Amino acid sequence: MVEDDENDDDHAAAMGLRKIIHVDMDAFFASVEQRDNPALRGLPVAVGGSSGRGVVAAASYEARRFGVRSAMPSVTARRLCPELIFCKSRFDVYREVSQQIRAIFRDYTELVEPLSLDEAYLDVTHDLKGIGSATRIAQEIRRRIREDAALTASAGVSYNKFLAKLASDQNKPDGLCVIRPGDGAAFVQSLPVRRFHGVGPRGAAKMAALGIATGADLAAQEMAFLRQHFGSFAEYLYRAARGIDLRPVRPNRVRKSIGGERTFSDDVSAGSTLRERLDAIAAIVWERIATQQARGRTVTLKLKYTDFRIVTRARSVPAPVASGEDFARIGRELLDEALPLPLPVRLMGLTLSSLDGATAPVEPASDGQLSLL
Repeated sequence: MVEDDENDDDHAAAMGLRKIIHVDMDAFFASVEQRDNPALRGLPVAVGGSSGRGVVAAASYEARRFGVRSAMPSVTARRLCPELIFCKSRFDVYREVSQQIRAIFRDYTELVEPLSLDEAYLDVTHDLKGIGSATRIAQEIRRRIREDAALTASAGVSYNKFLAKLASDQNKPDGLCVIRPGDGAAFVQSLPVRRFHGVGPRGAAKMAALGIATGADLAAQEMAFLRQHFGSFAEYLYRAARGIDLRPVRPNRVRKSIGGERTFSDDVSAGSTLRERLDAIAAIVWERIATQQARGRTVTLKLKYTDFRIVTRARSVPAPVASGEDFARIGRELLDEALPLPLPVRLMGLTLSSLDGATAPVEPASDGQLSLL
């Protein structure tokens, strides 16, 4: 639903609700490569290393149809899509385009919270142009991105961040979805729980065993039941199932760490497999560290076992970690110290902290993609 929402915005303002837009560029790195090289348009493209321990940093929608995803080892991606075309990462270019797009955002609001180079939250409750309609602002932003950067973006519009992010995923690519005040709970409860950020395949399977398949099933559970089965995750699930999210948009929030984690589709216990997947995570995280020009001295490995118990191992070094190779090496050493494992692992993460400086907010983890910590 994308028609004018001015009356709904007036209603939202009267209720004290925010007007939030989540803008997510469509296959950003790969789309930039296709934009700059017309010969790649319409073809399966992956950004990242193509050999050895190479990792897919991003995949075009043509490649995704074959199952190619970010953080996937390049050899696996090539096996899934033999015609896959690899492009070397050009982060200076991606950063420049990202800055161009953020400048568009700041024409409408000072409250811009970047999540990464390719997505951000905007609070347009009091927009700088006096447009008053969050939907119209989202439409205008998408138009300007297409005209000024020759790229497409999807956007979600709603009254909180959780719903806006769900909405931006709803009509991808190059789509717009609006979740209006009063419709949030119904929208969330119509979704499978797998769409909730942070609920991976193992979590969804556990919920299915408890008779929870949709947001409506989740909303029917009492908090005590959720705490019994999901521990500290219960409060998030309880609020999410009701479309509740009280987090404000925070511009230029200083990060204490930069990292990523991945929930595996199958539990992993073999050390060789864990090392391979850790290398993939380290490669993607280091690209984020380099993009933000951050420097840190502490590397932390996170493991979540099949019983949902979480353990962490950390190591601090005297000087900032200098390279992606050093970052991955320290991570592997921490993993080797944890082997043999008492139980198989369902999630692994790697983080750099004790930072000199970096900005970006925290998002819940999504399975199948490397989530930004």
